[in-house]
Amino acid sequence: QVQLVESGGGLVQAGGSLRLSCDASGSIFSINIMGWYRQAPGKQRELVATITSGGNTNYADSVKGRFTISRDNAKNTVYLQMTSLTPMDTAVYYCIANLYWGKGTLVTVSS
Repeated sequence: QVQLVESGGGLVQAGGSLRLSCDASGSIFSINIMGWYRQAPGKQRELVATITSGGNTNYADSVKGRFTISRDNAKNTVYLQMTSLTPMDTAVYYCIANLYWGKGTLVTVSS
């Protein structure tokens, strides 16, 4: 079992930045892929970004150039640095580790 706790969400104006964090605990030795998904109101959950234990990253086209995913394996933490935010980025952001999910953190971008 892996437990994931997200933090860093909140309200930000368009053009602003936020940094999300996700702390993993439990059977962390088994974690390869960590990342972030998001679900906007009335929409399906979608991939934002992932990172492997070796540092390989993958991004949704909608966030490339604006969001950066990083990982501290020593701290068992994954981060999502979000810049140039728009109202379209408003969503609940979920941390994932392999097949485990966090409970999500809300990001609201005002226009």
